[in-house]
Amino acid sequence: MELFRFQHNIPFMRWRRVGAVISIVTFILAVFFISTRGLNLGVDFTGGTVLEIGYNQTADLEKIRSVLTDLQMSDASVQSFGTSREVLIRLPIKPEFSSAQLSEIVLNALREVDSSVEMRRVEFVGPQVGQELLENGALALLFVSLGIVAYLAVRFEWKFGVAGIIANLHDVIIILGFFAFFQWEFSLTVLAAVLAILGYSVNESVVIFDRIRENFRKLRKASVTQVIDGAITQTMSRTIITHGSTQMVVIAMLIFGGEVLHYFSLALTIGILFGIYSSIMVGSSIIVLLGVKREDLLKPEKRPLENDGAVV
Repeated sequence: MELFRFQHNIPFMRWRRVGAVISIVTFILAVFFISTRGLNLGVDFTGGTVLEIGYNQTADLEKIRSVLTDLQMSDASVQSFGTSREVLIRLPIKPEFSSAQLSEIVLNALREVDSSVEMRRVEFVGPQVGQELLENGALALLFVSLGIVAYLAVRFEWKFGVAGIIANLHDVIIILGFFAFFQWEFSLTVLAAVLAILGYSVNESVVIFDRIRENFRKLRKASVTQVIDGAITQTMSRTIITHGSTQMVVIAMLIFGGEVLHYFSLALTIGILFGIYSSIMVGSSIIVLLGVKREDLLKPEKRPLENDGAVV
C-alpha cells in the first residue's frame, strides 16, 4: 500500500556529509552529557524505598519536600502520580533505618501536617538487587547488539551488519544523552524502551537493506549511491505510514499514560524519531563509506552443466 508516491528518487546520499556532521555532533554531545552528568538511575538500579501516598485534596508537593528536608531527606524525589491527589516519594537507602522504619517516619511526619494522608503502597529494592539489575540490563543491551550484527551479517553481508549496529547504537546513545542532559529518571521501564527501539530500528534497516539488494539486481548500470537513493525513496511511503501510526500510539501514551508510562513513552518517542533518521542517513551512509559493491550481495548465478548438447 502506497499513500505517498514519489516520482523521482530523493538524493539522500548527496546530503550524507551534512548528515555525518549532525550525527557526529549529536553523538559527541550525548557521550559528553552521559560521562559528565551521568544517568539519574531510579530506585530499580540504586536501591531504596518507594512510597505511594494519597490525599483527599490536591497535594502540595512543595510542602511535602519541605517536610522531607526537615527529616534530612532533601535528596528524596517527590512527584505527582496518576492524579494530583496521589504522590510518589522515592527515598534513597539510609543504612541506619530499615525500609519499614523509614516509611513509618515519613508517614508520621506528613500526618503531622495533614492528617488525611493515606499510605497506598510501599516498595523496597536492596542495593545488591539494584546492582544486579543494572548489570543484567547492560548484558541484555550487549547481547541484543551482537545478535543484530550476526543477523544482518548472515542475511546480507558483514558490512551491512556493521552499518546496522552503528546506526542502532547511535539511537541508543542519543536516548541516553537526552536522559543524562535533562536528568530524567532512568528505570527498568526506560531500559525496556531502549531495547524495544533496538528491535524497531533494525526492522527499518532490514527493509531498506533488502530493497538495496533488490535494486542491485534490477539496476545493473546504476551507481551505489543511485541504488541506495532509489531504495530509500521506494520504501519512504512504508516508512511514513509505519512510523507515523506507531508515533501516534506512543504520543497517546505520553499524554494520557500518566506518570507510570511517562518516561517509557518519552524514550520511545525519541528513539522512533532518531530511528527514522539513522536508518536513512546513518546506516546507508556507512554502507557507502565501507564501499559495498554489487558482487558483495549478488551471488554468481548457477548455470546447468552441458554434456554433448544435453543438459545434465
